Amino acid sequence: MTDVTSAKNARRPHHWRRDVIELAALFTAVAVADAIANLIGHQPDGPYLLIAAAVALVATAAFHTWWARRHSHAPPPDADGPGEAAEPAGGPEEAVETVLWRMRTTVRDTPGALAALCTVLAGHRIDILTLQTHPLAQGTVDEFLLRVPESLPAQHLGREISAAGGTSTWIERADAHDLVDTPTRVLGLATRTALDAAELPLALRQLLGRCTIHSLPALTVSGRPTGASAPVEGVLEDTVMKLRDPSGGVITVERPYLPFTPTEFARARALVELDARLGPRVPRSEDVLTLPEGNEITVRRADGEDLAAARAMHDRCSERTLGLRYHGPVRDADRYLDHLLNPRFGRTLTVQTASGRLVALGHLLWDGDETEVALLVEDDWQRRGIGSELLGRLVAMAAEAGCESVYAVTQAHNTGMVAAMRALSLPLDYQIEEGTLVITARLTASPVQPHAAPEREQPRLLG
Repeated sequence: MTDVTSAKNARRPHHWRRDVIELAALFTAVAVADAIANLIGHQPDGPYLLIAAAVALVATAAFHTWWARRHSHAPPPDADGPGEAAEPAGGPEEAVETVLWRMRTTVRDTPGALAALCTVLAGHRIDILTLQTHPLAQGTVDEFLLRVPESLPAQHLGREISAAGGTSTWIERADAHDLVDTPTRVLGLATRTALDAAELPLALRQLLGRCTIHSLPALTVSGRPTGASAPVEGVLEDTVMKLRDPSGGVITVERPYLPFTPTEFARARALVELDARLGPRVPRSEDVLTLPEGNEITVRRADGEDLAAARAMHDRCSERTLGLRYHGPVRDADRYLDHLLNPRFGRTLTVQTASGRLVALGHLLWDGDETEVALLVEDDWQRRGIGSELLGRLVAMAAEAGCESVYAVTQAHNTGMVAAMRALSLPLDYQIEEGTLVITARLTASPVQPHAAPEREQPRLLG
């Protein structure tokens, strides 16, 4: 038997006793009132005294009611109950347009420092969606994702945050992708890096925000040491971090506007260590296409294992074709292949015939903040739509990776490359430098739909 049941069956109170006591009190009050009325009523001013007493009682009751309501410690009335609920101090809620901001500021590591910032944000009706803390030797870097009224200027909020104790405050617009919590985002970047070695620079950029990443090899194209190196544990220098590249070079990450924190450095180093442990790797998906004349070709990702086949294709290409692609001495063309087929510096697509012969290469190269596209199609396979197909796939990869633009370096008389860039239906910028034509396509104006690349599919027509 539970305590509730025991209490329920316990001795019940006798309600009739309370009724008898109340009835006795009522009779006593009537007797007292009758005695007072007889005593005062027979006096000359008796009626006036009775009226005055009644007024005094009513005034006393009213005063007691007012005093009890003003100083009552009872909880406020329920908003769902009768009457109107109390409105918040800021007035009734109004629908206002909001935007997403990312804000980072450094505060003293003392009790109440973060509370002061939150008070400022609450005063402007700003909603804190996420908060990350980056401990420093002195102080703490707090990174917020905020939903802010659109009418609030960032400069005004920055001044108030500084007045509340924040230093080195940095504010920029965010988007819906930033709503993903940090552990989920880091795990997603690690998964992408594990599947494709070419994803490491992109993963670092998404992890660290707006930054510039350079991958410097240990050897030049001619085989001479570049002198680029970094210790195994890496180096963190304010706005620059250097990480050991698994191939022996160094990955340099620069962010001039905001120093890196030890937490960010540790995350970046963990991604690089993951890449080093997994070794060279590229997705092995492929796509089978059919040329107008009926020949089947296969488009797939390429890596260092295709070096011998790529060199054989160079041998079959004319000097004119190689010169349009590499813009230098034709005899040095083979030297570039080690760099181009290395997933660390970008992505490469290859086209193979049904017999397995490599007849075209398409490169998407990470060049700091910019992205370059380049094509090479063997002479006998030109003007069949292969170059346009490769270029469309490369630009779709760049758009998927978040690149704002891609550029191609060619010659003005390379009509095939110029036509392929125009066929993208994207805004193009042309710039000529010393006889070299640079065509830049802006991807943010009209996102390119990525080409599907299933593991193996039925051939489709390429025309």
